[in-house]
Amino acid sequence: MLASPRVPVPSAADVRAAAERIRGAVLRTPLRRSDALSSAAGGDVFLKLETEQATGSFKLRGAFNALSLLSPAERERGIVASSAGNHGLGVAHAARALGIRATIFVPSTAPRVKRDGIAALGATVDATEPHYDAAMVRARAFANETGATFVHPCLGEPLLAGQGTVALEIMEQLPSVRTVLTCVGGAGLLGGMSAFLRGEFPGVRIVGAQTERTNAMAVALDAGTLVEIPTLPTLADGLAGQIDEAALAIGRFGLDEIAVITEDETAAAIRWLFRNEDVKAEGSGAVTVGALLAQRVREIRFPAVCVVSGRNIDDERFDAILSAPPAVSRSARAGSP
Repeated sequence: MLASPRVPVPSAADVRAAAERIRGAVLRTPLRRSDALSSAAGGDVFLKLETEQATGSFKLRGAFNALSLLSPAERERGIVASSAGNHGLGVAHAARALGIRATIFVPSTAPRVKRDGIAALGATVDATEPHYDAAMVRARAFANETGATFVHPCLGEPLLAGQGTVALEIMEQLPSVRTVLTCVGGAGLLGGMSAFLRGEFPGVRIVGAQTERTNAMAVALDAGTLVEIPTLPTLADGLAGQIDEAALAIGRFGLDEIAVITEDETAAAIRWLFRNEDVKAEGSGAVTVGALLAQRVREIRFPAVCVVSGRNIDDERFDAILSAPPAVSRSARAGSP
């Protein structure tokens, strides 16, 4: 059931059904108050730590729900996915648990920790394409050639229903929440969370966050139409790539506001989370906190929750970020980076 004839998202009931389906296979992640971020933001702020999920990100939720709903014939033919890395980890983990053969196409620039993690879970990994969008083209072609089921990284009601369980857990853990901040790439997490919140808790404000090099959604919302963005190196590799009309429809449906931060502010947020909260986060996981620290959110109602969506960053890059001198930015006024 669609929340709107034009918006490809599940219903809140679908999200609740997904929560039951994935129970026991996916961790219920902690929600904890950040004293330091609350002080910086001027109100109660909590962290939803998807960094503690089994595969290191929220992506396992949607992947397990989607694969659980495949028919026996589809399971026999196997599945294929394209991914910046975390979706691939989720799909590979779910495929192993369900006994399904998996092939994952990732860009050659994908962090090694993600590529190696996918392979360790038993999936076949192809990392020959130069960027995320090219990996998706190859994955779709592979599906056509082999009959494998393509598991989209950001779309499809079963996938989004699984991602929406993040919002369901937040509302169970903190029923008084008034603002939820989520990263936005291809709109998968946004689609699932907004479907649940708009359906059952329409008073909750939804704020997206992304970086200047992954801002396809922000640019499209501003222009009123899809706009191709350049493919540039970014700390937020999990948010990289173009969006399509379905994702843009989700953005219009689900977002009250979207904040865009710089690469330096993303690095500052990674440092801040580790030094203040002992949380290791990748760039795409840190952007929600970065948006608050950099004072890029126009309106925030408290209590607020920042979804810290993933932890999978290569050790060398993480160590370099921690050792780098902090850049001069507005984030410095909101807390020590």
